[in-house]
Amino acid sequence: MATTIIEPGFIQPPSIEPPFLRQPNGIVLFGERSRRLMALAQGHAMADFLRFMGMLAEAQQRAMESQGVPILPEAGQIELCKTHGIPPLNTQAMQRDASWREGLNIILEQVAGRANTATQAAIARIQALSDADMESFADRVLSGDYAGLYLAAAPLIGAALQVYWVRLATSLDLDGFTRPDVHTLCPVCGSLPTASVVRIGGVEQGLRYLHCSLCESEWNMVRIKCSHCESTKGIAYYNIEGDDGAVKAETCDECNSYLKILYMEKNMEVDPIADDLASLALDILMDEAGYLRSGPNLLLFPGMQDA
Repeated sequence: MATTIIEPGFIQPPSIEPPFLRQPNGIVLFGERSRRLMALAQGHAMADFLRFMGMLAEAQQRAMESQGVPILPEAGQIELCKTHGIPPLNTQAMQRDASWREGLNIILEQVAGRANTATQAAIARIQALSDADMESFADRVLSGDYAGLYLAAAPLIGAALQVYWVRLATSLDLDGFTRPDVHTLCPVCGSLPTASVVRIGGVEQGLRYLHCSLCESEWNMVRIKCSHCESTKGIAYYNIEGDDGAVKAETCDECNSYLKILYMEKNMEVDPIADDLASLALDILMDEAGYLRSGPNLLLFPGMQDA
């Protein structure tokens, strides 16, 4: 039997390959996010906004727990998509079932009693919509068509869509997924990432995963590479002076875009959605520097901080 000689200073690589795709944990996802938002609200200049978002995440968790397995695409269609690197839960190709609206009703009931006047008005306006108008509103949120949209209601719709797609994503069998040709979109639903996370522990130590803005799946992408145009040139990192360095903006001079990157080694509690909401000062700095954000946060639309 051959014997492998390990040279001094050589670190044996792990025998297990790190996953390129990470499935969301719907059992705890929104509850943990709620707790993170409440913690971030302590002493924050936007404390009321973050606390409301914490309540919204808590309502998302309630909706997640109250609903069963959603209607998935046919098994043959899913396997075909996996084989060809096509997102099987693509927002543009998949027909939503009515359970996402049921989840929305649960969310609205949970937050209504604790919402301020502006948010209560948004809830009333949503509840007055017909099913067809609700579906049209959801289509526009998913496609990023915000012009003329009633923006105060958009995060509530976005929250329900997140719950629905997380329910779908957690019901998928990840076996057979291949790396897609387009590395900048979610392999599960084809959406843009909200942020990226540099993880810690085990085979994922130091690896960067993009976090989907919709189904909350994560997929591996090498570091120091633009998550929008995939350029490795002109990449730079910015953060707010005096913070712990757990949240930075990764900018690209090739496409003039940025996306936030979170470092778990700086703070193990970071959450892509929550910490993005709590670091809007960084977005303002990037806007002033002329960079455009490349991925959305479905819970954040212009003017929502005031609502």
